[in-house]
Amino acid sequence: MSRLFPVVATVLALALSGCGNEGTMSGGGSSGSGSGRESGRMDMQEAAERSDAMLDAVLEAVDPDLQWAHGPTTTRACGVTRRRAVMTVVSADRRQTFLDRAEAFWRKSDYRIKAVNKDEVFPAVYAVTEAGFGVSVSFRGKGQAFLEADSPCVKESKVAPPAAEPNGPAYEGVYPLPRPNVRSGFWSGPAD
Repeated sequence: MSRLFPVVATVLALALSGCGNEGTMSGGGSSGSGSGRESGRMDMQEAAERSDAMLDAVLEAVDPDLQWAHGPTTTRACGVTRRRAVMTVVSADRRQTFLDRAEAFWRKSDYRIKAVNKDEVFPAVYAVTEAGFGVSVSFRGKGQAFLEADSPCVKESKVAPPAAEPNGPAYEGVYPLPRPNVRSGFWSGPAD
């Protein structure tokens, strides 16, 4: 029994982390552009590109436009996270509208909504794609909105910075990013 315990513990750890689940990384699905490799398992760079495409798509779907900047990219044992910070001031009265538009876009794109946080101060929406990517929009300190896309477990590789140009200042080398500083008649004003 004592010889079997390390094997069982390792298998259980892999199952719980999701890193042993290669079958979830099919190249298909409606989660964005990029189709992975022929083997059906993408690497971190491909996952980062797919994450970028998902974040681009939801930002394009939220109308009127918001200014955004890239947040930090992080990698973990077998996945990657891309982030965007909204630089447009979104008034407390408009935050739910912003979340509703993101949620509607994800539902239309066949993402499964995992959770909706209706907190008055820190509301958020969390979704998952058929391919296992987790995406979210959340409001944090000072009412700043953040978008994130987390990949499922993928093959380890180097990850290049995002290729998309922000639609405002890039804030390259600046961390933490400044608080929202762009005013918009729609997003920064009171609800109708």
